[in-house]
Amino acid sequence: MKIGQFSDSFLPIIDGVGRVVYNYCETIAKKGYECTAVVPLDKFGYRGRFPFEIIDYYAKKVPIMSGYDAGLPPFDLHFNARMEMTDFDIVHVHTPFIAGIEGIKYARDHKIPLVGTFHSKYYDDFLQSTGSKMIAGLGTDAVVNFYNHCDEVWAVSESSAETLRSYGYGGALRVMPNGMIIRDLDPSWKEKAREHFGINDDPCLLFVGQMNWKKNIIRVLEAASLLKKDGCHFNLILAGKGPHTEEIREKIKELDIEDISHIVGHITKDDLLSGLYMLADLFLFPSLYDNAPMVVREAANAGTPSVVVAGSSSAEIIDDGVNGFYCQDDSQSLFEVVRKALDDRDRTADIGLQAKETIPVAWDEIIDRVLERYQFLIDERHKLL
Repeated sequence: MKIGQFSDSFLPIIDGVGRVVYNYCETIAKKGYECTAVVPLDKFGYRGRFPFEIIDYYAKKVPIMSGYDAGLPPFDLHFNARMEMTDFDIVHVHTPFIAGIEGIKYARDHKIPLVGTFHSKYYDDFLQSTGSKMIAGLGTDAVVNFYNHCDEVWAVSESSAETLRSYGYGGALRVMPNGMIIRDLDPSWKEKAREHFGINDDPCLLFVGQMNWKKNIIRVLEAASLLKKDGCHFNLILAGKGPHTEEIREKIKELDIEDISHIVGHITKDDLLSGLYMLADLFLFPSLYDNAPMVVREAANAGTPSVVVAGSSSAEIIDDGVNGFYCQDDSQSLFEVVRKALDDRDRTADIGLQAKETIPVAWDEIIDRVLERYQFLIDERHKLL
């Protein structure tokens, strides 16, 4: 089986979609199948370290979407030459934009099946980027039209499936969840991270993700302010990068929590990131934007329970008070949940162990399901030819 994975987000990875696509490619290749990432040109480094092929096209940064690239593949002669040498059996698109459109064209021209995964809340992205509800609505209509061209559409969670339906998509949807890399964690990484980032022995609250207001980070900051006013001693750690980093710094200063806050940037070393997860008493992720976020699973793999908003996509894998915690979408509620959890750290640690037992699902298991579905779609297409 030869598989093309098309995405506008890839290495260096800045978001969850890029990480998902990378793990699809890596796991599929390790299972002995030919997998190729079709993505924008960037600094991939030495490609021999990857077990899969990369076909890239010339692209430039998108001014209104920091960290993302876009280009015109049809005008990239080297890209076209490499694509003409491929003979994919199936195409999987992870974006309704440039790379996704190329995927549709390839599948149509070669008469092969096309799978499209719906990852993001695009209306929110369009609205944040343009500030126009009209443009956001038109953009969302275009997204729905894109998925109408796919032979099969996958959503990463039930709530993300409902989001796509709310946009007006009326076709069939299959939920295909994300997995994660389940690592054996070295206990020494915890102290290594503490020393590297200068974290004291007080309890730690962690957020990992884009420094972007759409992640609902304001709830984390305001809850931290309430905790400090309540006399709680703790560290707040924010890991990631994004367009609102400086605004977040200003808000931290305004809320007078600079002394307990650590903005540590985008972490590329697995031992340091895993060390932060292990160091944290709680992982705070009140995002209403994310669909099936991998960071909640990564925290669970380190034995750290998450606090998420009840009814959010993140909450689908959490049983409140059993393997994580729910709060409401307000800072007072988040403060109360965190305060109670920190007041009984032994119980919170036990809940973290339950998270580790019940939440992580390995990519190996997910990709077995993916490959089985790919083969079914290929076989069905062959019956029609």
